[in-house]
Amino acid sequence: MTTDSPAKMTHRQVLEALTGLLLGMFVSMIATTVVSTSMPVIVHDLGGDQAAYTWVITATLLTTAISTPIWGKLADLFNRKLLIQLAIVIFVGATAAAGFAQDTNTLIAFRALQGIGGGGLAALSQVIMADIISPRERGRYMGLFGAVMAVATVGGPLLGGWITDAANWRWNFFVSLPFAVAALIILQKTLHISTARTRKASIDYTGIVLLSAAVSLILIWITNAGSTFDWWGTETVLMVGGAVVATIAFIIVELKVREPLIPLSLFKGRTFTLSVLASISIGVAMFGTAVYLAQYMQLARGATPTEAGLMTLPMMAGLLIASMVVGQLVTRFGKWKGYLILGSLLLIAGSVTLSTLHYDTNFVLVSLYMFMMGAGVGMTMQNLVLIVQNVAKPSEMGVASSGVTFFRSLGGTVGVSVMGAVLANSLTGLFTDGKERLGAAIGQLGEKGADVAAQLSSGTLPEVRLLPEPVRSIVEDFYAQAIAHSFLIGIPLAVISLIAILFLPNRPLTTLTTSERATADAANPASGSAVDAASDVAIADATALSGATTGTVTVVGGTNDRRGDAASDDRR
Repeated sequence: MTTDSPAKMTHRQVLEALTGLLLGMFVSMIATTVVSTSMPVIVHDLGGDQAAYTWVITATLLTTAISTPIWGKLADLFNRKLLIQLAIVIFVGATAAAGFAQDTNTLIAFRALQGIGGGGLAALSQVIMADIISPRERGRYMGLFGAVMAVATVGGPLLGGWITDAANWRWNFFVSLPFAVAALIILQKTLHISTARTRKASIDYTGIVLLSAAVSLILIWITNAGSTFDWWGTETVLMVGGAVVATIAFIIVELKVREPLIPLSLFKGRTFTLSVLASISIGVAMFGTAVYLAQYMQLARGATPTEAGLMTLPMMAGLLIASMVVGQLVTRFGKWKGYLILGSLLLIAGSVTLSTLHYDTNFVLVSLYMFMMGAGVGMTMQNLVLIVQNVAKPSEMGVASSGVTFFRSLGGTVGVSVMGAVLANSLTGLFTDGKERLGAAIGQLGEKGADVAAQLSSGTLPEVRLLPEPVRSIVEDFYAQAIAHSFLIGIPLAVISLIAILFLPNRPLTTLTTSERATADAANPASGSAVDAASDVAIADATALSGATTGTVTVVGGTNDRRGDAASDDRR
């Protein structure tokens, strides 16, 4: 187990420790958001089609999802400070290498490597925050996280669009380098975490291979079925069958190994299981919507990359405002469930309304739809990790935190793939059905018509804003309809998220950090006998009560009975 010092950190010490962590998160976010609005231009310049566009996105999401639980397990075994520095180096190195890509296959490969580092940043930042900030106090610092998110999520697309329009899209991959160097230096100076281990390190290599195989096979099948091969055929049987076999083998391995990648015992607790279920749809809303809204703005409304960055601001504003306000309210009142329910309702509303988009939908309405979706993500995303950390054992904080993040990333990865497949199939049908209409419009162009027809039939993602009228209006209409169809995928998943959140146990947030809870466990060896992760919260509450009375951290009598009640509450 890896813990920091059990001594209570002052507000100033917390801020100092957070500085490098926040900068590391900023590096991850800026490197991702800065290319979001320029991705249609990048894929066009590299001669990619809609399938390539989808894989450029899903390659990163796939490796992020697969590597997240691996980093989480490593966080429970090794030096968390060294691990997050390593994650930054991998992430930024791969990002910079992607800037030299000469074709979509090379770009996809480096984006996949980028995701490995991204998984480390996603998992380790959550774990380290739990080390230094208690769940109840987390909202007090949400303003800092909100500021970082604001600069990265709002400034990134704008900066990326401006760089693409003014210079070259390749520079988007290099802008994060100076921030990465600064993050590494600041982390080294300000983040002080000891590395005492209470058990021998053991990596579940078999589980890693099986998990990677299962997720990769299902994504390749989703992306290529219906285009490269038939939905019902030999390829489908092999890929889906292989994914099922790999999943079953993964479960068997996780039940037998000493240090499982994802301890299945976590699913005994209702909080973890329902949070995972809810996080899957959050991932679809978070990743899928952002990816295809960028396409909508440029391919269905004719925006430039810079304009697309400006046009997606309402969604970013909703996410930032909701996460910051709700974070402060959670800290002040200690209540969280109502905000999660409201967030899931907003996700449903956002998914439904975005599925009605047309190329000429009033932009005020589009902005409202995006704001609702962003606010729903902002209210639910971090709070689902928070409540899992609230009940997780200190020795399993890494795998518990990364478990929720993993399933959120997995949901986003599969969601982007499914939405991309729906979009591609819808486009094929729309172009086929509208062939005569499109042909008549091209015929009106005279000599220019041959070039336009060649561009549209090449399979390469078109630059719609450069197409002449009336061809442009028709193509924009096709893309708007196809993208709207893809947003339908999020509706049933958002409903499932609401149901899962409604059944979450409404447990109060502890005021102790991970290290303080670990100290309480060490002081009371009987605490290790509890089977459910939720039982540690009872120790934390008892410790907090005793500390408030005596001014020191001690464990009062009667803890075992209360722990049993906590465990049973979480299972009910």
